[in-house]
Amino acid sequence: MASELTNRRHEIEQREEAESYYPRPIKPWFAAIRPIRYMLREQRLIFVLVGIAIATLAFTLFSKSSSSSPSQPIPYDDADPLPGYGMRSYHPTIEYTSRIGSAGGKIPLGLKRKVLRVVVTGGAGFVGSHLVDRLIARGDNVIVVDNFFTGRKENVMHHFSNPNFELIRHDVVEPILLEVDQIYHLACPASPVHYKYNPVKTIKTNVVGTLNMLGLAKRVGARFLLTSTSEVYGDPLQHPQVETYWGNVNPIGVRSCYDEGKRTAETLTMDYHRGANVEVRIARIFNTYGPRMCIDDGRVVSNFVAQALRKEPLTVYGDGKQTRSFQFVSDLVEGLMRLMEGEHVGPFNLGNPGEFTMLELAKVVQETIDPNAKIEFRPNTEDDPHKRKPDITKAKELLGWEPKVALRQGLPLMVKDFRQRVFGDQKQDSSTTSSSTE
Repeated sequence: MASELTNRRHEIEQREEAESYYPRPIKPWFAAIRPIRYMLREQRLIFVLVGIAIATLAFTLFSKSSSSSPSQPIPYDDADPLPGYGMRSYHPTIEYTSRIGSAGGKIPLGLKRKVLRVVVTGGAGFVGSHLVDRLIARGDNVIVVDNFFTGRKENVMHHFSNPNFELIRHDVVEPILLEVDQIYHLACPASPVHYKYNPVKTIKTNVVGTLNMLGLAKRVGARFLLTSTSEVYGDPLQHPQVETYWGNVNPIGVRSCYDEGKRTAETLTMDYHRGANVEVRIARIFNTYGPRMCIDDGRVVSNFVAQALRKEPLTVYGDGKQTRSFQFVSDLVEGLMRLMEGEHVGPFNLGNPGEFTMLELAKVVQETIDPNAKIEFRPNTEDDPHKRKPDITKAKELLGWEPKVALRQGLPLMVKDFRQRVFGDQKQDSSTTSSSTE
């Protein structure tokens, strides 16, 4: 009986051991190369390589066809000093360059220029609208932010049907949230008539508006360009003015809302750069002229041209011996874009070093429009600088920029634009008057 029980227990233990879990045996090392053996068997590797070659060829052909498409945006040609003004035409064979790669030639495959999303504050104004034209022509997505105090919708109306263009009516004194790569901050009235109209608003635009746009640049990691002014030099004691000159400004004068406002804007810009690592650029703009200037903004070139067209005397303030330098707007836009795309913070003087007295400018306007136009002298305005001429050595060396358009070459283009607007407005006013009397 004892032996029978022992045998039965032994059978039960064997059955339990047979029913227990045994892990799967470890595969030998050569099992890991089975996928490779599968690829090598029956010439499958050859078919994979042929497929890769076909895909590469198709991608290359598609890239070449898209780069040679006639819809490719056309960049500014350095050989054409007046793009878009009938002097020369763009050249469709020119290809883009970017910060990636060399300064000339084609961009390597796979490194095509990134389409940037750019905001231009004050983009409906005189300079801003010309900058927008260039950015759109380059193929960027452009957002214009303007409150239309001095800007005009007519300046950017030709872009309304372009899907790469947006227009936002907004005052930069109030914050705005956008996702952008670059910020051109031009928003601020720049002529004495406009910035003296509401001096508190002017300095708020320079300080609070600049703070808001710098804050936006910090949040989204955008590069920020401030358009400062030659007015930061005030009535200079150094001639010509270099960027290291600190200026001679009246902090309590009638022009200080603009002069000191821009100086504060430069301070804020550099503090954000040093303290928050924001990428910034600073341009100090000297007197600029060209199409789309406000007709009655009080600046000397627009004043003389409008007065000569209306057969009014040319008003010269003081003795007419004050000097200014005048650059055409296309030269300025080129300088701003080179500064933004470059690697130097600045500040940079952007102006034409050709110097004219007010009497010499009046004579050029007479030669261009009406040789019989009279000159009328009036008392000079307060804090009017006696001399203003930029030293652009720094811009030449670091940006490769210098103005190309002489005053006698650019002034007729401005006169043509003013003539259309002055006499077009007069015809419109006369037709409105006649229709209202009927």
